[in-house]
Amino acid sequence: MSQTTQLQIAVIGAGIAGLATAIALKDHPNVDVQIYEQAGELREIGASIALGPNGLRTLERLGVHNALDNSIAFRNKSGHPMIYRHWKTNEIVSADSHRGDVEPRHHTARFHRAHLQQALLQHVDPSTIHLKKSFKSVKFDNATEKLVISFTDGTTAAADLLLGADGIHSLVRTSFLPTSGTAWTGWLAFRSVFPISHLSHLPEIPDEATHYWGPDRTFFVSKLGKDLFTTVASYDSDPHAPDAAGTTSKWDTEGDVNSLKEKYKDWSPQIRSIVDAIPYTRVYPNVAAHGLDTWVLGDGRVTLAGDAAHAHGGAFAAGGSLALDDAWAFGASIRQVFPENATELPTDRIATALKLYERTRKAHTDRLIKIVNDNNKKRLERLGQTETDEELRTRMKSRADTSWIHEHDVVAAFQQALASEPSQV
Repeated sequence: MSQTTQLQIAVIGAGIAGLATAIALKDHPNVDVQIYEQAGELREIGASIALGPNGLRTLERLGVHNALDNSIAFRNKSGHPMIYRHWKTNEIVSADSHRGDVEPRHHTARFHRAHLQQALLQHVDPSTIHLKKSFKSVKFDNATEKLVISFTDGTTAAADLLLGADGIHSLVRTSFLPTSGTAWTGWLAFRSVFPISHLSHLPEIPDEATHYWGPDRTFFVSKLGKDLFTTVASYDSDPHAPDAAGTTSKWDTEGDVNSLKEKYKDWSPQIRSIVDAIPYTRVYPNVAAHGLDTWVLGDGRVTLAGDAAHAHGGAFAAGGSLALDDAWAFGASIRQVFPENATELPTDRIATALKLYERTRKAHTDRLIKIVNDNNKKRLERLGQTETDEELRTRMKSRADTSWIHEHDVVAAFQQALASEPSQV
């Protein structure tokens, strides 16, 4: 049985999951977390991101109180997580509600992704983040009893444990599971974030996060922190059609605002006026993958977090909160197996910690992935079908209750995982 004086954890990816993992373990005296990021600078890719009560509670639990501040977190003043309006009449057809006892500061909030990343970075030691480190491979060195992580620049790093938090197209995941790659779901989103002053000429600006539904496409709008505004236009195509736009589009590439104007030319005057004011847009083809059989890889020394672990394609706006809960659960599992007062750190206990982490998180995310994949199939089945206005309204009102996702209690799940196999911990 090998021992180490300090558990060395290498995290691949400096996104939400990677940064939150470092925060979850930053004050553990026997754990050293180093983050390896392929980008040359820490610039969050993407537009807006939503965090439900579970994600906001986890931020608070991690001590990232600055991320809950109203200056960067926009919450609907009505208290409803989302308002649903009719594409032509603008009337409110339905609204989501928090189901449990949710304090106002934990009400669903929208962020500019860069603002959330900056809030997390304030709690991470910059010296632990290594840029321009694109993951290539990892192997176990019998001589040193360490993982040797290789990067495309020819450098290497040693660690006892590797956490792949490198996103939906995770190279860590596919290096162990080559068939776990993602596929385009047929859903194409056009996201924009811009100063709200671009809408100052309009007589009325939506002041609640609102999802407008039409028979074959949707349009989301919301204010964000620091006087920003976001829009997300989305529609479905047949992912198997050779001329479908998403087959050639790449994530976060420049889109055509004029195409949006064409797509929404028959919508309500308010939506048309907002679309006309959008200064630019970026394209995001939605991709997803099936759930994994296990998150414990590499002979018990490698695991995954965030989109790398559950590539569900961003449905239900749950990805950010899932990543935060993953990070907390991973940190709690490490602390359980390797407590701060431990005098010995047996590395053969790493797999025990990773299995505890998996028991805490995987069943929850597997359930979500199955629902997402089923919903993707239903959306594609509607392609080309004519939907009456009554049918649309019924669909808007009969949405599934997703409070089990957004109000999930990760602490309770961790305690249940502990109790389920106490002999394994």
